[in-house]
Amino acid sequence: MEFTEWIRGRTDDQLRALVSARPELITPVPAHLEGLAARASSPSAIGRVLDRLDRFTLAVVETLAVRGRTSKARLREALGRSLAEGKPEPSLSAALERLRELALVFGPDSGLDLAPGVRKVLDDPGGLGPPVADAFRHHPPEQLAEMADEIAPGTTGSGKERLAEALAEPAKLIEDVSPEARTALDQLVWGPPTGRVPNARREVRIESARSPIEQLLARGLLAATGEESVTLPREVALHLRDGRVHRELRAVPPVLEGAARDRKLADRTAAGQAFAFVRAVEELCERWSVDPPGVLRTGGLGVRDLKRTATDLDLPEWVAALVVEVAHAAGLIAAGGAVDGEWLPTAGYDLWRVKQTAERWVVLAATGRATDRVPGLVGERDERDRPLNALHTDLRRGAAPGVRAAALAVLAAGPGLAPTRDSILERLAWEQPRRRGPLREQLTEFALREAEQVGVTGLGVLSGHGRALLTGEPAAPLLAPLLPEPVDHVLLQADLTAVAPGPLTSELNRWMTLSADIESKGGATVYRFSESSVRRALDAGQAAEDMLAMLERHSATPVPQTLSYLITDVGRRHGRMRVGTASSYIRCDDTALLDQITADRRSAQLRLRRLAPTVIASRTSRAALVDSLRAMGYAPVAESLDGDVIISRLDSKRTEGVAPVRSVSSSSGLDPEVAAAAVRALRAGDAARLARREPVDAPDGQVPRGPATATISALQDAIRQGVRVWIGYLDSQGNATSRILEPARMEGGYLTAYDETRAAVHRFALHRITGVAGLS
Repeated sequence: MEFTEWIRGRTDDQLRALVSARPELITPVPAHLEGLAARASSPSAIGRVLDRLDRFTLAVVETLAVRGRTSKARLREALGRSLAEGKPEPSLSAALERLRELALVFGPDSGLDLAPGVRKVLDDPGGLGPPVADAFRHHPPEQLAEMADEIAPGTTGSGKERLAEALAEPAKLIEDVSPEARTALDQLVWGPPTGRVPNARREVRIESARSPIEQLLARGLLAATGEESVTLPREVALHLRDGRVHRELRAVPPVLEGAARDRKLADRTAAGQAFAFVRAVEELCERWSVDPPGVLRTGGLGVRDLKRTATDLDLPEWVAALVVEVAHAAGLIAAGGAVDGEWLPTAGYDLWRVKQTAERWVVLAATGRATDRVPGLVGERDERDRPLNALHTDLRRGAAPGVRAAALAVLAAGPGLAPTRDSILERLAWEQPRRRGPLREQLTEFALREAEQVGVTGLGVLSGHGRALLTGEPAAPLLAPLLPEPVDHVLLQADLTAVAPGPLTSELNRWMTLSADIESKGGATVYRFSESSVRRALDAGQAAEDMLAMLERHSATPVPQTLSYLITDVGRRHGRMRVGTASSYIRCDDTALLDQITADRRSAQLRLRRLAPTVIASRTSRAALVDSLRAMGYAPVAESLDGDVIISRLDSKRTEGVAPVRSVSSSSGLDPEVAAAAVRALRAGDAARLARREPVDAPDGQVPRGPATATISALQDAIRQGVRVWIGYLDSQGNATSRILEPARMEGGYLTAYDETRAAVHRFALHRITGVAGLS
């Protein structure tokens, strides 16, 4: 009740801060403040909020758990003994203010105490074991009495009370044990306070004790908690620690160590990485538009397909996996296509592609930061020794978004500094001491590596546009001036290559990727034209004349004669032969060319049959026939049943995309208006509970009715003004009723309000509210 009254005495601003910092407390909104206090004291809610505390603030909680209700002055003194350097203030005042805001500590400075339930959630606070009363609670009273008679003769009370009194000042008992027994105690002093010994529950007397462990058990300096487990009582450990709860404590976070970088250089480096990442995602989608990989039966992308993608994009496999995962999380690619499934670009990719490069990067970077998928795990093996594939559901890790946010926040704390890995891990261990372990360290390393690759950081330093992304400010205007200016020309050479002196414009890049093969990348990209690449462009609907005209417009050098001849020759032969469905057929006006095909020994497997001078039928499929003829050196095109040429367009394969991952703009994820509405509902419900208001009768007359838009608008006005309204409402059976409400908030198609006609807080479906009227 004391804690509930303290919650009730908080101001509305303080309650809004509480529910904003701990949004799980109002999901759903409790009926009154007593319910809020009970929910804030639940183990799950306390565990969540303890996980968010830094090392010093958690130490304040642990010290209160050990010392019990105490004053701020005594708490300051206790913490001061453990500080490695400096004084507790002003960090202690800030920590207590935050703990009060989180409802973990309550009471005035003269009587600080932990909220109910906190002590139960804390496991071994400060590495200390349980008090004597808890450590010996499973021992028989007779055994405790015998032990007390030996170590505290002449005292009165129960065996457990006498034992607790003796162990409160254990100096004499510790002096009587052997050096080996003292060494065993020293190993448990700073935690963990438990150990394993065989036959821990054996009865031992001081006279009969032989081993060091038996000496400790006989004197109560160790307590058996199981058949093979012992623990060091809290009072004994505090004596050995000279009253300190913590061995070494820092009131401020450790200083980041690393190399200083020029911030402008870091921003330019990050911008270059950002541009390269955007282009890699675009190239991935373009390639998968034409040749999509299949979806594994178990889900995900096959190992061979990932290797091929990495080769096509000229990237390491882990970077290719990152590109694939971010594109999928952003809704640019999804599973679709045939019965077996293919990974295809979505319609969302076409919308993303037309945006400016900086805006496209913001979409990818924000998605990569918010997704719960971990691309860095691709290629590793799960607990069943199965490989983890890209795009597989097993890559989800709920802690990933929080780890990324925490790692980037550390980088933001050191402008112009590239912290070392160990320095970042040490800082995170101080900021989130309860969230430690090998997985979190691995996720942190992945987060830093991915941030560098995506372009959020450059040279290990958080970039200006990356900082804007973290704070929710517009990042595109900061990034755009740093991006390389795209060029709209290439340098054609006589060896059938083209050199792009910089990043090409999006359209020219797509055209060059279609018409030529990338030979090398770097400061300049080298493309090579070949018969197959030219035919690929012709298959996509280009004409030879169009290709030459495109090259003349975008070449800084004259079109070489060799390239002109190549395009003209392939264009002349392209499409002279037509393949349709018989199963398939070949149609060509050049009978000599058909004679050449039928005489070719390589055509035997196609099972061709001459139906007419200009037509040959085949039992193979049209697609297989086209591929086989091209392998033989011919240039056929496929035609439809109507005789029209079938054009292979790059954007012809699309699928329905999944909703992209959305990042939360605020740190708590709770809208201020929602927090304010929740507090109003809590206050109204609590007032009704305290006043024990009886239900009131609804006004007489016609039940309010009106248009839905007017109803919603009137409810929104009532929420803002904090006034009561009279509504018409259809119950679950469709019966018309009327209610008098104090609206609190409206979201997700529901209105949360205090119902005066029922004297309770309820949720009302908006579609069932027939109308709203004001009350005088």
